[in-house]
Amino acid sequence: MSQQIDGPRLAPASGVAKSLVVFLHGYGADGNDLIAIGREWARSLPDAAFVAPHAPERCMASPAGRQWFPLTFRDPDERRRGVIAARPGLDAFLDAELARHGLGGDRLALVGFSQGTMMALHVGLRRATPPAAILGYSGMLVAPEVLQSEATGKPPILLVHGERDDVIPVDALFAATDALGAAEIPAEWHLSPGVGHGIDPEGLRQGGAFLASALKPRRTSLRAASQG
Repeated sequence: MSQQIDGPRLAPASGVAKSLVVFLHGYGADGNDLIAIGREWARSLPDAAFVAPHAPERCMASPAGRQWFPLTFRDPDERRRGVIAARPGLDAFLDAELARHGLGGDRLALVGFSQGTMMALHVGLRRATPPAAILGYSGMLVAPEVLQSEATGKPPILLVHGERDDVIPVDALFAATDALGAAEIPAEWHLSPGVGHGIDPEGLRQGGAFLASALKPRRTSLRAASQG
């Protein structure tokens, strides 16, 4: 992932960014696929800036779309190699976006869909400064066997999955929560009844509420202020 990446942005509704929400799209889509969610969440996240970068590679299966890494669906190790190769470029983008807004890494939230969830979990759990939250829709945890030795923090995580997902079966949700729990990284989860490989209104509502809680501005206690 050597190419620079960029994508659509939404300014914070309040006019001042106190947090950054980054959407990571799925295989064969691009940043335009998710950025509109920022408009839906703007009321509950008025101080959040939103950005949805286009993945750096053209998708061979959908030339109009993009991919974070190639998938043949024949090689069981391609996802592990893919997230490892894509991580440095995405990390650099996240650092640049945080600097753009004058924010620390702890004011970052990653929101992924499908392949974007693979990236959000892999990169977010290995950031030098753990993000404020990771929200993953219809995805999976790649290389769970190395998570415990590689994770740098324990950010709040919410995983949402469609009950009838025939692209990434719902078993991936439970495999991810089991692996996160084994690494002592607790994760919340929500199963969307009757939903396939997509996001329903309830999943969006729960995701927005989760981020609003995780990104709530910190207040200095009176005791700490009086001692300062």
